[in-house]
Amino acid sequence: MPDRRALLALPLLLAPRLARAQESFPARPIAVYSGYAPGGLTDVTSRAVVERMSRELGVPVVVENRVGGATAVANTAAAQARPDGHTLLMGTSSLAINPGLQPNLTPREPMRELAPVGMVFRSAFVLHIHPSLPVKTTAELIAWCRANPGRLNFGSSGTGAVNHLSLALFAQRAGIEVTHVPYRGGAPALIDLRAGRIGAMFQAVLEALPALQEGATRGLAISSAAREPLLPEIPPVADTLPGFDAVFWQGLFAPAGTPAPILARLGTALRAATEDADLRARLAQQGVALTTGDAVALTDLLARETALWGRLIREADIKPD
Repeated sequence: MPDRRALLALPLLLAPRLARAQESFPARPIAVYSGYAPGGLTDVTSRAVVERMSRELGVPVVVENRVGGATAVANTAAAQARPDGHTLLMGTSSLAINPGLQPNLTPREPMRELAPVGMVFRSAFVLHIHPSLPVKTTAELIAWCRANPGRLNFGSSGTGAVNHLSLALFAQRAGIEVTHVPYRGGAPALIDLRAGRIGAMFQAVLEALPALQEGATRGLAISSAAREPLLPEIPPVADTLPGFDAVFWQGLFAPAGTPAPILARLGTALRAATEDADLRARLAQQGVALTTGDAVALTDLLARETALWGRLIREADIKPD
């Protein structure tokens, strides 16, 4: 049987070793898991941010795409990694959505199984419609839908996607009934919106911009509480439905149990990236607003949206495809 005094002394013996590990961090390249395929907006933003972090940390910081399971593959791999700061996760809104929509996916409790490092970006959606719809404002759209319940085909990039939940939240807050038409991604939905086969959708600003500029669709509102710099003339939904704020976001996470000094070091490097003026300007041209926010801000956001989307999913009886 182990000597009791030896067991009591173990933490004291390990403490210097842990302290040395924290002082030498980072000791090797850092892997940042992403649940999205290469080439998309989330991937491009992740790579730009970690490249700037790499310069700050003095070691390579590399994005690894681990696609699958509604981002659960990447989320789970990061949550189960050694908590030493060398494996991280570019987590997104899916961390707040999956527990309510697909509770069997892991990690089942992101708030407990991951340690927030800081915010990366928020990206709004534009509510745009086919020009044949006889409305020019959000208020007119709501009035039309109330007079024509269920007649408006409202597209999304898939059941449970943030733009679908934005639609569900919009319909709930406005007290309207629309017909949801899910697609496999935003591109095919936009094709049908241009053709008038669907009447409206919330879509990422950069994806919607060409159609808006060509006049193929008409922009009514922005889903974020603030206006979108790329579309400054379009008001927020919140001007009509106070308090409405629905965006896609991304934040950096580490496995739970990562030592506080390492989290602080990572947070400092992330802040240097999100505050970099050149990087902010470059990504703003792609409709991405880098957001400087510490671990507390990211924790609050994840908790708030987990509650918001979970309640909406239950009340609207949204089921995964």
